[in-house]
Amino acid sequence: MDKAKWLDELAQGLCESGWISFDITPWLGPELLQALQQEIIVLDQRDALKIAGIGRGSAPVQDRSVRRDKIAWLQGSTPSQVALFDFLDDLRTGLNQRLFLGLKRFEAHYATYHRGDFYKPHVDSFQGRASRIVSLVLYLNDAWKPTDGGALQIYNRENQNDACGLVLPEAGRVALFMSEEIRHEVLEAHRTRYSLACWFRQDVIPLPLSVLI
Repeated sequence: MDKAKWLDELAQGLCESGWISFDITPWLGPELLQALQQEIIVLDQRDALKIAGIGRGSAPVQDRSVRRDKIAWLQGSTPSQVALFDFLDDLRTGLNQRLFLGLKRFEAHYATYHRGDFYKPHVDSFQGRASRIVSLVLYLNDAWKPTDGGALQIYNRENQNDACGLVLPEAGRVALFMSEEIRHEVLEAHRTRYSLACWFRQDVIPLPLSVLI
């Protein structure tokens, strides 16, 4: 499939149901996926990820009854991150051309869920904030099985109590969804789970990374 047709399919999925899941390996390549996986594994082994908070501003709340992941923000400081950022910017442009979303930038972080970790149902952006518009989650786990838990549960945008999709965090698998519309959760992980989350935004000036959740 050529890239234009692929972008058409992504745009159609976002329009029809608000979300879509796909294998990104043909576009990023296995070498880049392996490099990103190795980065987050090293960060995790060095205890370089920080407990994630809830909310925005200077003092996000750390509530382990809601979420238990640890994160590290990407700054494009390694060759693999530069290559990923180039791809994400192309994706931003492609979505703008098809859906007229006015996406101006993106932000991304690694996330690690250890055994027993989860993230309760939530949306990534409040309605009308014009900040996070489209969410992307890329998974970096080899040989993941349904019994390993940690799946992304997607809820119907027409009925936010109706579970309509389940995405296993397999290496190369991506979930793409509208940030304000799609309620989702990370089910409890039964083994260490690695991912990369990205948000495409309409605002222009980035907040300092220290105040982002």
